[in-house]
Amino acid sequence: MNVPALFLTSAMIWGSTWLAIKFQLGVVAPEISLVYRFALAAALLALWCAATGRSLGFSLRQHRYLAALGVGMFGLNYLCVYWAEQYVTSGLVAVAFSTLTFMNPIGMRLSFGTPVAARLLVAALLGVVGVTLLFLPELALARQGGDVAWGIALALASAVIASAGNMIAMRNNSESMAVLPSTAWGMAYGALTAAIVATLRGVPWTFDASAAYVLSLLYLAVAGSVLAFGAYLTLLKRVGGGPAAFVSVLSPVIAMILSTLFEGYLWTWVAAVGVVLAVIGNYVALMPSRRREAAASN
Repeated sequence: MNVPALFLTSAMIWGSTWLAIKFQLGVVAPEISLVYRFALAAALLALWCAATGRSLGFSLRQHRYLAALGVGMFGLNYLCVYWAEQYVTSGLVAVAFSTLTFMNPIGMRLSFGTPVAARLLVAALLGVVGVTLLFLPELALARQGGDVAWGIALALASAVIASAGNMIAMRNNSESMAVLPSTAWGMAYGALTAAIVATLRGVPWTFDASAAYVLSLLYLAVAGSVLAFGAYLTLLKRVGGGPAAFVSVLSPVIAMILSTLFEGYLWTWVAAVGVVLAVIGNYVALMPSRRREAAASN
């Protein structure tokens, strides 16, 4: 896939997972659902790697970084997102997570000395403002009750942890660690992280055999984890953490479009302006990558 295809694949799949996650909540604790999701995804990826001749062998030193990737990108990141949605709306979580567009360039500067491009900061501002406008009605309702401050803190923590995971993934790329085998191990470590947290919290191990739960679990494991993360981590390898982070801006837009089709979401002019700003922000962020790709093909 080229860069735009990788970007759209991860954004569109993750935008659709918002609907799938709703069928995961209720009978089974979020921590346990995450164990099932990433354990299944890791097993499927490992089988694919074995079938296609990709080695799953890494050194002990490399496994330390793979474990860090799993704890950050697949474990604590998703746990914070699920916990945050117990206190605030998913829209507020989306707004908080879109700050990844600021955190990744800053993380790259601190970790690798990469200059922070002014164009990327402008694009990040447009993207975050756009997502905020898109979810403005939910943000207004969020003030009516619940421990909103704690929910916001968890949502922001998820973005910080995800950004750290992005930096680890980029560091692993610098060692030429193959994307699919390293992702399989990362997801396995992410599942282990969720299992340890569930055990420490005394969460009961249950399973929901209903068709809604099983089918949504399969979709989240196969599409939402294997395919989306495969595309995103390849995108991260090609364009870096700054432009890749804008997946977190486009995904909520895709989610609201799907909500219009399946849940009867009613658009306002403010939400429409938000979408326009988010799209412009994505275009500005990805424009340099497209130019580099075109130059590389000539």
